[in-house]
Amino acid sequence: MAQPQPHAMEMPDMSNAIVAQDEMGRPFIIVKDQGNKKRQHGLEAKKSHILAARSVASIIKTSLGPRGLDKILISPDGEITITNDGATILSQMELDNEIAKLLVQLSKSQDDEIGDGTTGVVVLASALLDQALELVEKGIHPIKIANGFDEAAKVAVKHLEKQAEDVAVDQKSFHEYLFKAAKTSLGSKIVSKDHDKFAHMAVDAVTSVMDLDRKDVDFELIKIEGRVGGSLQDSQLIKGVVLDKDFSHPQMPKLVTPKEGHDGVKLAILTCPFEPPKPKTKHKLDISTVEEYQKLQTYEHDKFVEMIDYVKQAGADVVICQWGFDDEANHLLLQNDLPAVRWVGGQELELIAIATKGRIVPRFQDLSKDKLGTCGRIQEMEFGTTKDRMLVIEECLNSKTVTCFLRGSNKMIVDEAKRALHDSLCVVRNLVRDSRVVYGGGAAEVTMSIAVSDEADKQHGIDQYAFRAFAQALDTIPMTLAENSGLDPIETLSLLKSNQIKEKSSTIGVDCLGSGSHNMKELFVVDPLIGKKQQIMLATQLCRMILKIDNVIISGKDEY
Repeated sequence: MAQPQPHAMEMPDMSNAIVAQDEMGRPFIIVKDQGNKKRQHGLEAKKSHILAARSVASIIKTSLGPRGLDKILISPDGEITITNDGATILSQMELDNEIAKLLVQLSKSQDDEIGDGTTGVVVLASALLDQALELVEKGIHPIKIANGFDEAAKVAVKHLEKQAEDVAVDQKSFHEYLFKAAKTSLGSKIVSKDHDKFAHMAVDAVTSVMDLDRKDVDFELIKIEGRVGGSLQDSQLIKGVVLDKDFSHPQMPKLVTPKEGHDGVKLAILTCPFEPPKPKTKHKLDISTVEEYQKLQTYEHDKFVEMIDYVKQAGADVVICQWGFDDEANHLLLQNDLPAVRWVGGQELELIAIATKGRIVPRFQDLSKDKLGTCGRIQEMEFGTTKDRMLVIEECLNSKTVTCFLRGSNKMIVDEAKRALHDSLCVVRNLVRDSRVVYGGGAAEVTMSIAVSDEADKQHGIDQYAFRAFAQALDTIPMTLAENSGLDPIETLSLLKSNQIKEKSSTIGVDCLGSGSHNMKELFVVDPLIGKKQQIMLATQLCRMILKIDNVIISGKDEY
């Protein structure tokens, strides 16, 4: 019987090895491709990072533009959200990859700073990373690519500023432009059917609260309230405050108007409860007889009467209280014709105080006539068959406080309408800050791409590659818009570029809605310059950060 042959011992590949000797004559082996292996390892890490970014971008890419599609997001609790807002989609995605999380933070930065363009910034950052990967695979050092991208971004922004138009010529034309810009931002949203109404609402809200001297808008003064029931068409802008409350007693009047001889309804805004003072926690009260109990009851009643006297002496018509009050206090308020609202939140109290020019009072003893707020009327409104009630405080002394009151057939539509209106408010706010505009539909990206490509021809060495890659990344936005609109992306892009060069115009973009014109100026598709600039700078900085990462270390172990 033949004996099995022992396995030959596998020898490592020594073809790239050199045997050398140290100063003591001891031999050691130098393997030539050690550096290559290390380089290859760094490249694999870069690839995994960029692929993670690409996968996130591919999810929200289809939401870009007026023909963008919506996503259904289901939370761990089973709550459903339908939206095409980039920041909302990314914030609700559960991501394990660290690089993908950086993209979420990128969209959040754009949302916090500008409020619009959250999908575009992620698509652009992903395109830059894709281009960077190709250059890394060619053997170009990541830092060289990052520096080249930085220089290209400066060229792009500088060219964009030259092409921007200042629209604040006079008050009337500026107001029209604000409306058009608000309308553009609503084009891809669920409210696009009523985008005229919502655009007017956004412009009126911002112009009511803006400070023209400082060129700023305080969003704290604009409150967005939503209620299920009715249609989007029933939404309205209220010059005042809407409270999700009703009067504390069902027999209190539903409408409070000024008394004769008064210049308005007077409001007492209180942060003290309608309750007798309680003993401190370290003390206790023992009641052993009926007389003692009755004495306590009388004391409480007298205290209630005393509190109501303070309110009446100050001349208040309505009481707005941060805390609750019991049935006895409620009954006494009704008897004394003092309509009251309880459990009003601190933020809402501040809004009421700003709107009515009243003072928030912490003690009944401090109440006086000069601390009361003034408004035109307070009305309790009912909505639909659900009998939901809300209080509307209107015709306030300080009309700088407004409430956008949104209606919708279900909660998802109301929530999406809130997000859409917020984006629109941000666009109008940005134009108040800086009245320069550029044109949408990918026109701004195409003109920047042409400028960066022209600059690439003047560059020497590796920067030339980085500039061309940056220009190609900018082309991704118009191509994605064309793809989402059912057009041929490559054909559309080449047509836009040739027309922009031929006509020397930076207003030619993708005709997403099939209107027959490619001139974005004619179609009034405008974007605030600061929003577009922020997109370019944020995407470039994120790309630079990711290019400088070669591996991720979790709990002391390398993760590739």
